[in-house]
Amino acid sequence: MNNRQTPAERLYAIVEQGLCIGCGLCQSVAGKDAVRVTKTVSGYLHPVVEGELEHATVDRIYQVCPGTRIEGLPSELIEADTRHDNVWGPWRRIVRAWAGDPAVRFEGSTGGVLTALANYLLVSKRVEFILQVKTSASEPSFGDATLSFTEADVFEAAGSRYGPAAPLTDIDAALGRDQPFAFIAKPCDVSALRNYASQDERVDRLVRYMLVMVCGGYGTPQGTIEFYRRVGIDPRQVTGLRYRGRGCPGPTRVETGDRAQEFHYIDYWGEDETTWSLPFRCKICPDGIGEAADIAAADTWIGGGPNRVDSVDDPGTNALIARTRAGEELIAAAAEAGALTLEYDIVPDIMSVYQPHQVNKKYAAWARHQGLHDAGRIVPHTERLRIEELAQDLPDETNEFQREGTRKRVEIGKASEPRPTACKP
Repeated sequence: MNNRQTPAERLYAIVEQGLCIGCGLCQSVAGKDAVRVTKTVSGYLHPVVEGELEHATVDRIYQVCPGTRIEGLPSELIEADTRHDNVWGPWRRIVRAWAGDPAVRFEGSTGGVLTALANYLLVSKRVEFILQVKTSASEPSFGDATLSFTEADVFEAAGSRYGPAAPLTDIDAALGRDQPFAFIAKPCDVSALRNYASQDERVDRLVRYMLVMVCGGYGTPQGTIEFYRRVGIDPRQVTGLRYRGRGCPGPTRVETGDRAQEFHYIDYWGEDETTWSLPFRCKICPDGIGEAADIAAADTWIGGGPNRVDSVDDPGTNALIARTRAGEELIAAAAEAGALTLEYDIVPDIMSVYQPHQVNKKYAAWARHQGLHDAGRIVPHTERLRIEELAQDLPDETNEFQREGTRKRVEIGKASEPRPTACKP
């Protein structure tokens, strides 16, 4: 700890160094009277200090924040017969699948498997509710944390949200219900919740299942604005945005008042990963594949993305990675009940064909973190993710290229954010 920094300065350092993903957990740790996660003038969801904040509280935040600490699956959840892959981590089963209900498969992202699993968990009474994200009522490109108690609630939250979302701003209220529930979010959000289990015993007791989508990163607010402008839409007029769904990937639908326009998924993201507009934290992510989750759901496009022709009539197929015994059992039970349709089992090498960008990022993570160290930045603490071991498989010049590239990004300001200031109401 830098004794010259105030508690607020220490918290803001996470944001200013491009490591905050806006998950909202710092608000839960500090209390909303001290820290509020809100939309800031940068366009992101970031913490704003509003009350008294102590160093001890910031210490707790650093222990759980997924910008400063990212760990793989807890050791106690890794069974003796769990298989391991250096890139894809612990796994018990990997299977191609889609939602058993055609309506869910159509509405959800890819094959609708996370929506189908959420519905099954509620119908089977395994959990009382689902903590997940749905379209924001006030910011069309954002997601809002929500508790889903019925299949209708879950269906309303179907489809990917690629904008900022803070599912953990009020995790204390969810835990305070003292009811078993499931959590569906991004890998970094699940990493945060796993971290938080070390400070709140209710997490391990009440969060029965943690499910994630394999994540290439979320879209920057500025990138979304640039997309609107590319397609001739005034960002100020947008009243609704559906990124994908209703097919695989389905159209990106933008509503402006009573008018709706649909575009291809590629129109939003671009032709390949070199065009993705991502926050800096996503570019140094050591775990986009959800290693801390019970189940991770991935797209299955050969080469990592759809094309404009073949994806038009694609009904959607996910790859499900069961990492824990609970996740493996859930997939089997949901399939037996008809909630999931399982096609055939696959292996990690096939996942690398579907998700080559995840492979590339996993191999680059350690060198990129070293570049942060060289630049005097906060370096995220990692465990059970094997990133240094993977880096040792690369030529020295490749690691040096990644390391120096990150250092240079810091030097020229591409890894920095302004001190967060809340937007005016």
